[in-house]
Parts: sequence; structure tokens; C-alpha cells
Amino acid sequence: MPPPGGRSPPPADQYGVPVSPTHTTLRRALRRTTLVTTLAAAGLLTAAGSAFAHVTVHPGSYPKGAGDGTLTFRVPNEENNAGTTEVQVFLPTDHPIPSVLVTPEPGWTAQVKTTRLKNPIKTDDGTINEAVSQITWTKGRIQPGQYQDFSVAFGQLPGDADQLAFKTLQTYSDGKVVRWIEEPKAGQAEPENPAPVLHLTKAADEAATSASAAPKAAAAGDSTTRGLGIAGLIAGVLGIGTAAVALHRSRSARP
Repeated sequence: MPPPGGRSPPPADQYGVPVSPTHTTLRRALRRTTLVTTLAAAGLLTAAGSAFAHVTVHPGSYPKGAGDGTLTFRVPNEENNAGTTEVQVFLPTDHPIPSVLVTPEPGWTAQVKTTRLKNPIKTDDGTINEAVSQITWTKGRIQPGQYQDFSVAFGQLPGDADQLAFKTLQTYSDGKVVRWIEEPKAGQAEPENPAPVLHLTKAADEAATSASAAPKAAAAGDSTTRGLGIAGLIAGVLGIGTAAVALHRSRSARP
């Protein structure tokens, strides 16, 4: 029933504070912004999860001919109802790695196989006729939603290649075998089952690139930080202004 004077009271929120049309529009805009942000974050997490499902090698690059280093193969379980029970990593024999030492992993047994080289490797210590061709881990289990790191130390990497692809077979407890054997090609989309790839760089180029990239990265970081600071300041000012306007209108609307 309208109050004396024939005018209906303005709409109010749950606390009895009058709400103006401007307030309603602002709230709708904020809700839309929150929804868009949430969807964007979900998209990023989905993309990250997809990439994480691949078997990868870390670090992603080494200088050509590097010696006495470590490679870690990260194997995630991408199944919901089965565990990973065997991992086979095949080392390239066209650009061989002469020797490796396997880091013991609790619950897993490692077996290293070698092969005779068609083109022996000549070194200062003599001629190498064999190289590691396969490493197999068995008797362990990677549960759904988990991953396992398998690390090996190498004696020396080849100096005549730009990258090494480590084709990998991942076997599950239900008999499924995922073949991570497709080599990514420059300028092409990533294949469905990419093999872990180690990029080989020139030591001098790598050092020069790192040295020149450091100031640029620092400058970019400073610029980003300043931009975020300014954006935060603007958002804070707008928020304070909006709150002040709302408070003023609510006080003015009270009898």
C-alpha cells in the first residue's frame, strides 16, 4: 500500500538501505566481470592441465657436448581408474649418449640396455662402440592424479645435433599403452602424443642469450609491476568513490 503522499518508497537491499538504479547496474557489471574472470582462469587451468599430461624431460635444454649432467623424465598419470606400472624411455642411437647412471627411485626397478653403434664414437679416452639405447622402470606404480620423476646422470651429450627426442612408452595397470613417440616439428602444432625433447644449444650462444635477456626480463618485470600497481591504485580509487557515492545516496534517501 502506498504511503501518504502517493509515492512508493525506493527499493532497498536486505539491510533496508535504499538501492538506486545506478547501484543495481554497477552490481550487475561486477557480477559479469567476476564471471568472465572465472571463466578465463578456468581456461588457463585447462590448458595447463593438458600440457602437464605429457611426458616431459627437464631441463628442456643443454649445451651441445655437455658432460656430467642430469636429465629428469616427468611421467604424469592421465588415467582416472588405472595406475602406471611401467615406463620405457628410448635414447636416440643416431646421436648416442654413451653412458648413464640411473637414480634409484623407491619402489621402482630400473634396467638399462645398450646397443652396438653402427658409427663408433672416437674420444680422447678411446673409441666407444656401445651406447645406452633404453631404460625401463618397472615394479612401481603411479597413482591417478600423481606423477613420478625418473632421473639419470649422463656422461656426455652429443655435439652434432640440435635436439634429442626420447621416445617413451607408458604402460597402465589395465593394459593400456600410451606411446609418446611423435617428434614435434618447428612451425607446426604440437602432436597428440609428443615425445620428450631435449634442445641442444651452443654454449657461447646460450651464455650470450642469457646475458642479453636478463636486462630485458628485468625491465619487463619492472614494467609489469608498475602496471599492476597503477591498475590496483585506480581500482582502489574507483572502489572508494563508488562506496562514497552509495553512502551519500543512502543517507540522502533516509527520512
